[in-house]
Amino acid sequence: MSLVSTKHLAWLSAVVCGLCLTGFLYSLIEWQRPYDPDFDTIIGAPSYQNDRPMVLFDEGHRNSHTASGAYKPFADLIQSDGYELKVLREPVSAGTLAGAQVLVLVCPRGTSDTEDDPAYTEKETAAIDHWVRSGGSLLLITDHWPYGAAAENLGKKFGIDMSKGMVQDPKHFEATLEESHLVFSRENQLLANHPITQGRNASERIERILTFTGQSVQGPQNATSLLKLADTAVDLPPSKPQVETTGGDKRVTMEYGQPVSAGGRAQALALQVDRGRVVVLGEAGMLRAYRDQRGSPVGMNFPGYDNRQLALNILHWLSRLL
Repeated sequence: MSLVSTKHLAWLSAVVCGLCLTGFLYSLIEWQRPYDPDFDTIIGAPSYQNDRPMVLFDEGHRNSHTASGAYKPFADLIQSDGYELKVLREPVSAGTLAGAQVLVLVCPRGTSDTEDDPAYTEKETAAIDHWVRSGGSLLLITDHWPYGAAAENLGKKFGIDMSKGMVQDPKHFEATLEESHLVFSRENQLLANHPITQGRNASERIERILTFTGQSVQGPQNATSLLKLADTAVDLPPSKPQVETTGGDKRVTMEYGQPVSAGGRAQALALQVDRGRVVVLGEAGMLRAYRDQRGSPVGMNFPGYDNRQLALNILHWLSRLL
């Protein structure tokens, strides 16, 4: 995530004027918007028109991406497909999970200065675990540090190991971007055959997926690696974060360590857990849709990839249309 200092913005504002200032401010507002308002979220023939499944979207654990913010395109897309979306800002419990068919957790953070402590209490993880094993469906979306560490205790309930760092592949990446923007396709054989990638018909078939800098994950033997990492992929493990305090301000720094092989791991998993279903993503940008400071698309709006259909197919599998 790129950040712009307010001092730098103030200086820029001082040296431009008239139409230039207006244009700059407009561009800045568009860049700071956490989603692309022009992204197409309309489904012409919704999957559900009656008996709409409830999707519970967690916003109670310092989640970086919310249903009205960075994940608004995702939220609008699945609602257009017929899902009922309910935002949860309370602790997760048997009571708050009642009536939901799918639970969506996106980039929760811990409450410490480094934000990499467990985002969910043991009581919450036990409630989620029991609910899933009893027939619920979980979509757990993580990312590079600190997100993998913050969700690690929940992932362990389902046998999920998180690298907690950042994964790169010098061979299988989008040529216009960097080595942490990975390509998974039928052509490079890194896209698994699974109901999620097959869809219900040819129009829903996934051919290519692009991810935008995240961690790697690994599941138990019965898990399907939807987005499989090649032998050329490497993980950059996170170092211990450092916290510096100056006056009332705190600055957290973390450096990635030397690369280790990520071959055999994945950036997306799907698995059956007793009567329930779980999908884990190691990167959150793949289901976003926004534009960076250059105006370039990032996420489901990136041309030439099937990330938009992936979002729908994941929900279809979790709600048992697939």
